[in-house]
Amino acid sequence: MVATDPRMLGPGVDAGSGPAARPLRVDDPFLRSVGGTPLVPLSRLVESAGGEFELWAKAEFLNPTGSVKDRAAFGIVRQAIAEGRLDAGRTLIDASSGNTAVAYAMLGARLGFGVEIVLPRNAHPSQLERLRAFGARLVFTDPLESTDGSQREARRRATEDPLHYFYSDQYNNPANPDAHYASTGPEIWHQSGGRVTHFVAGVGTGGTITGTGRYLKEQRASLAVVGVEPAGPMHGLEGLKHLPTALRPSTYDERIVDRTVRVETEEAETMRGRLARLEGLEVGMSAAAAVSASIGVGLTAPGAVIVTVLPDAGHGPAPAEDA
Repeated sequence: MVATDPRMLGPGVDAGSGPAARPLRVDDPFLRSVGGTPLVPLSRLVESAGGEFELWAKAEFLNPTGSVKDRAAFGIVRQAIAEGRLDAGRTLIDASSGNTAVAYAMLGARLGFGVEIVLPRNAHPSQLERLRAFGARLVFTDPLESTDGSQREARRRATEDPLHYFYSDQYNNPANPDAHYASTGPEIWHQSGGRVTHFVAGVGTGGTITGTGRYLKEQRASLAVVGVEPAGPMHGLEGLKHLPTALRPSTYDERIVDRTVRVETEEAETMRGRLARLEGLEVGMSAAAAVSASIGVGLTAPGAVIVTVLPDAGHGPAPAEDA
């Protein structure tokens, strides 16, 4: 079952037409703030775990819309504009469970193109509110099909009306990992002083871990890249994929990933609370899962310098004190 939210049509725009085509300019002062996020130490957390390693986290929630997805979305949009595949007369369409959708919607509002997002009906209410604020059009799909069902619907719509849509396809667009190769990887390398020995990141589209991991391995061949996935297909780690049971994105290059750690939702929830209390960082569940996996990696690698990614901030208060 697919439903379109009629409230998502922007002012003066209907479902079948857009404004007259005009070129879009991406040299915008606000958009120059995408990237350049700090690398912050998680020393108290490491100390509490009894570790003998360093753990640093890339604070991606400081991007303009509050997530790492600003990097990929902007990279995809910038390339599409440069190649003439996106202008003010077309509508960008893609599937997203939340953060990428918000990034696209912000870019559409800022640069002047239409945005249509296909997402599961059980997407987080706060994300839906933000999408409404930016004026994106929403198409809802069956929650039981997760974002895989949303991908199929976005592809169907784009195929049926190729003159109206630019299908950005974050799960298969090489501009996604390329954005991280060009920005996230170099930032981590320089911010860590070239000392990083392990890179740990969640796997959703695979863009962050593939692009960043590729760059870092080019700087140090011995560097270990660790992917983080949910423990099973039914989970609460929004934004992450359990690859054995999901549509496999081509933006994920398994040759870059040395090993995968699977994290239970409850484990991530506990770590989310610890991050808030010990480090003053309110993060989302995928970020907490990545930190939990990083602690496990560090405990088996004394002297390691581990860098992980905090993709976004949390929704609501941290859980009560754990036992």
